[in-house]
Amino acid sequence: MTLDPGPPARDTARRATVPLTKETGPPGRDVPGGERDSGRRSRRPWSARRVPAALVATVILVAAVAALADVVAVRAGRPAAAWRRHLTDALGTRPVDDVWMLTGAAVAAAVGVWLIVLALTPGMRRWLPLRRPADCPRLRAALDRDGAAALLRDAATRVPGVGAARVRVRRHRVQARADVRFRDPRQVKEDLAAALAEECDRLALARPPRVAVRVRQRTD
Repeated sequence: MTLDPGPPARDTARRATVPLTKETGPPGRDVPGGERDSGRRSRRPWSARRVPAALVATVILVAAVAALADVVAVRAGRPAAAWRRHLTDALGTRPVDDVWMLTGAAVAAAVGVWLIVLALTPGMRRWLPLRRPADCPRLRAALDRDGAAALLRDAATRVPGVGAARVRVRRHRVQARADVRFRDPRQVKEDLAAALAEECDRLALARPPRVAVRVRQRTD
């Protein structure tokens, strides 16, 4: 789905991509009125975590294949591999407070914490969830931050007196900086804040961000 603000913003509309997902659930499920009317319960879509899953699966597969191949070789009458003998001797003779033991434990703990964080957090921080429509509460959509920033920048440049604008969109805040070519900078700042707030309402974000505006007078 692509948001198209108009012919002048054709490149902007191409970047404002909105992925749509539909929650699975029974068709006759009742939806509370607060959730139907408010989009604050909308969440970011969960990341598939393909890269971490592929890395973990690859490490486990390589280790399992190497161990299985060595066990089969031992069962066939061959000596155990040198790496397994060395690992067994190291684990059996090194004290617990050895620097290599502590380092290995720290690395394993860090990897475990990283995997737990990936499992419990949605990821996809560059996507901003949108409000759910009242007639389809199980439909979820999200807007890319770069696309939202481009739309807000177009709205800022349409304010009289603004020569150039830079907009950064974060999860809870929109930071805008504008160069004022003419008019009173204070008046331009007020109009710019109002225009950005109105554009944020049009974006239908589930969590409306705070708008921070800075202007500077440019005469060159």
